[in-house]
Amino acid sequence: MKPKSQTITPRTVRSVDELGRALRAVRKAKGMTQGDLARITGLQAHHISTIETGTTRPTAATIFILLSALDLDFVLSPRGDGNTGKSSNIEDIF
Repeated sequence: MKPKSQTITPRTVRSVDELGRALRAVRKAKGMTQGDLARITGLQAHHISTIETGTTRPTAATIFILLSALDLDFVLSPRGDGNTGKSSNIEDIF
């Protein structure tokens, strides 16, 4: 694992696909491979890959394991606050 000192920008995540892309971006920003993350979390690298590509729906427990390993917080905030530029309609998310 190559340490990187790259700033990680907060982002809004509203779907499993977006979550996967966000986790991949953070992992790469930290200079980690899927294998590195697998060793830290005890998950299979293939499972991490399927989460990052949105081809599987991870459990909440798995999400929290990944967040912890990547030193990330889970924050709930109201939708449609005008800061994201994204629609607050549930129909536009799914």
